[in-house]
Parts: sequence; structure tokens; C-alpha cells
Amino acid sequence: MSEADSKTLLPGQSPDAPESSPEVIDQVALARLYGEPLFALPQDLYIPPDALEVFLEAFEGPLDLLLYLIRKQNFNILDIPMLDVTRQYMAYVDEVRSRNLELAAEYLLMAAMLIEIKSRMLLPPKKQEDGEEAEDPRAELVRRLLEYEQMKLAAQQLGQLPTYGRDFLKATVYIEQSLQPRFPDVEVSELQAAWRDILKRAKLVQSHKITREELSVREYMSQILKQLQGQRFVEFERIFNPEKGSTVLVVTFIAMLELAKETLIEITQAEAYAPIYVRLAYTPV
Repeated sequence: MSEADSKTLLPGQSPDAPESSPEVIDQVALARLYGEPLFALPQDLYIPPDALEVFLEAFEGPLDLLLYLIRKQNFNILDIPMLDVTRQYMAYVDEVRSRNLELAAEYLLMAAMLIEIKSRMLLPPKKQEDGEEAEDPRAELVRRLLEYEQMKLAAQQLGQLPTYGRDFLKATVYIEQSLQPRFPDVEVSELQAAWRDILKRAKLVQSHKITREELSVREYMSQILKQLQGQRFVEFERIFNPEKGSTVLVVTFIAMLELAKETLIEITQAEAYAPIYVRLAYTPV
């Protein structure tokens, strides 16, 4: 057997093919075509020149490009060398025009402005009517560049602030709440208004009978508790009996406040400015 016959043919290699390439020796395929390994690029493979483009710098507009050219070369923004900046700017615009004509329209407008400024600088300056020197043709451009730079720096500072959804997320915790509804507390002003209404009604039915009566706050506290037993809610006005006079109303009201202070009853309402209700704060045995 000859030396040629003793050579081992690898997958994809013809008998008369030259020495195996490193890719074939390592058995590493460059790609797979219809499931078959491809160990070498086809000779007739066409790769368009713009198949892969790498943009090292991206600009948000003409002012951004001008500011980049000035800051990159450490030009004094108050004394812009228009010739150098315009030449570099036009080179970038020509590159953009060859790829995206719609995008180049805005840059062309700024290019026309740069050329106009340069042409005005070549003309002898004209003095104004009041004798002062004419304004520098670059003044308006410098003002716009400075304002744009301030806004750009402010945007960068805002971008560095923590942002919800990017730097942090809001933690949510489910807490099982009690099934017993909790009603809002009654404001003191609303309780005073309800008390004034009770007194007005008492004056309409009051009598002029003069008697001496000893009234016990504890006794009326017990009466209120008995009245509330077996009732889920009792309206504030139903606790009072205007026919017994203002003295009894005062004692009843004091008794109610004492019961609320000792957390034996609750004075509540469904919502703001709604009717006031009274109920027991405990469950009777």
C-alpha cells in the first residue's frame, strides 16, 4: 500500500484534495448548511460591502455634532475656528448623505448656516448706527451651542438619578387584612354640629315646669348600653329624647362621651359628612 493510499480522508474532503486545513483537522465546522457541516467558505460567496457597519459615534442632531467637534479638539467655543469646524462638519454630512438622505436634510440646513457665518466673517465689519461695533456673526451659534450643552448636561444628571423600573423596583407585600370593616373616625366638628341639632329640637318641645331632679351619669350610661344591645347600629339622634328637656340631653351626652372614653361604644360614620351612628364596641355575652 502506498503512502497516498494510507491517508485517512476526513468528512467533506475529496481524495485529490490538498493537505487538510486546521479547521478540518480540529473537526470544527465554520457553519452548517441544511444540516451539513461546512468546513470552508464557498468560493462564490458574495458579501455586500455594507453588510456590517460599525458606528463609533452617534449624534442627536447638528448641534450635537458641532459641540462634539469643538470639544474633541479643545476649541474655544467663544472663538470658533469656522474654517476647520465647517470642513470637518461637511465631511460628516457627505458621509450621511451617501447613506441616508432624509437624515442629512437637517444637517444640510446647519451646513448652510455655517457657510453663511464664514462668508460674513470674510466681509469687513459694519458699524452700527450708535457707533458700536457689529455683533460677531458667530454669536447666535455660540448662544445656541451653550444652551444645548447646558440642556445636555442637565439631561445626563437626570439620567444618573435612580429610576423606577431601571435601577430599582417597588416591593409589594400582600398582608391579609381582617374581614371586619373599619369605619372612619368621626370628626369633633361633626359631633358638635349633631349636638347643636339635638339642642335645637329640644328647645322646640321644652316645657316650663320647674322641678328638682337628680340625674346620674352612670345611670344614663347603663341606659345607653341597654339601648344599644341587640342593635348593630343606632342613629346618633335616637340616643336622645328631646322631650325630657335640655338637662337630660346634657347628661345623656356626657354619658355617651364617658362610654366612648372607656371604649365601651364606638361613634362612627360610613364616610365624611354622612349620618353619625353609635354601636357597642364589644359583643355582649
